[in-house]
Amino acid sequence: MSTAKSAEPKIFARRESEARSYCRAFDTVFTKACNATMIDAEGREYTDFLAGCSSLNYGHNDPDMKTALIEHIAGDGIAHGLDMFTDTKQAFLETFESLILEPRGLPHKLMMTGPTGTNAVEAALKLARKVTGRTEVVAFTNGFHGMTLGALAATGNQGKRGGAGGIILPGVTRMPYEDALGEGADPLDFLETMLDNPSSGIEAPAAFLIELIQGEGGLTAASPAFVRRLASIAKAHGSLLIVDDIQAGIGRCGSFFSFEEMGVEPDMVTLAKSFSGFGLPFAGLLLRPEHDIWKPAEHNGTFRGNTHAFVTARIALEKFWADGQFQAEIAEKSALLTERLGRIAGMIPGAKLKGRGMMQGVDVGGGELAGAICAECFANGLIIETSGAHDEVVKVLAPLTIPRAQFEAGLDTLEAAARHCAPTNNTSIAAE
Repeated sequence: MSTAKSAEPKIFARRESEARSYCRAFDTVFTKACNATMIDAEGREYTDFLAGCSSLNYGHNDPDMKTALIEHIAGDGIAHGLDMFTDTKQAFLETFESLILEPRGLPHKLMMTGPTGTNAVEAALKLARKVTGRTEVVAFTNGFHGMTLGALAATGNQGKRGGAGGIILPGVTRMPYEDALGEGADPLDFLETMLDNPSSGIEAPAAFLIELIQGEGGLTAASPAFVRRLASIAKAHGSLLIVDDIQAGIGRCGSFFSFEEMGVEPDMVTLAKSFSGFGLPFAGLLLRPEHDIWKPAEHNGTFRGNTHAFVTARIALEKFWADGQFQAEIAEKSALLTERLGRIAGMIPGAKLKGRGMMQGVDVGGGELAGAICAECFANGLIIETSGAHDEVVKVLAPLTIPRAQFEAGLDTLEAAARHCAPTNNTSIAAE
């Protein structure tokens, strides 16, 4: 068996499924990574503005998490425990309770689901229907919630749904997201009208499922007023509110949860991606205690509760969330990102800033230009992707721990790529 650091790229085309995607845009063989830097087999360094699609909010190979995990493995710590009690699970839950749930006044329990975000969404949908006795769930345009059939039914992306071969499960009603009907129109007026009319043909749903920042859907961020009104509608109609925080959570939007300071308390919150802190598979569902009506093993999975992830997740909480310093650092970088992306948007006619916190991007008006900008970035050592229904948004998901100097240098590369790909635009900025 080969132990070489490099690999023959032909093996990927020969043996890996055509479902592979990110490697098509980033055509090199990566061998090492540290914080916001990735290194390929040729020794070239890249700044990572993708961060495992927000699975690496604390960067690659955080030294404290790595040390704790190595010690756990070297000491014959439990590697797999189904949902049995383990010392690592106990330590994680106690830390999560004391540093995250209690300071935010959240009474929620944590359900260990399968290892990925779509598993958490599946659990939420099943439980909402079980709790309410209803079948319909309201999801929103441009939402992305996962690739298994239940979560996929609530996902708006046509290409993703096409992968199911035309089989889409029933039980989902689609409603417009906040900006979907254009400026000045509030989609919740339409929603409320339909729910208040017993002859509208739309029954009160089991739940409303929503991302407060649409990660794959174009980085549209719901306003606090929209979220509060949606929560009020849900309560009035006996429906549950499920916030999908898989991509927007764990500090990505600026706070641990995307709904903080919005004056709402969701019935359920789905978590995954950076929940482990180290890029290890780990997903969970926060649920209000009164909704925890599962019978034992009624929803389970062989890999629910990754024991190694309990180790790294606990270290992440202790290191970054024991006080307000990390959140303050995120706020500073978020402000810098807003400023720099605003400059880039000013270079391209019709472009606009999207998102909030460290989950922002620029809608450049079309997928061809956005793709060209990202390709130019990669050619110059920056890994970055697109988002949106037409891949029209250049999306920045840098690690929250990225050093400021490296962050600024990466944004310089992004700005230069935007200037290169739109050379006839705003010459005043280009001349600075």
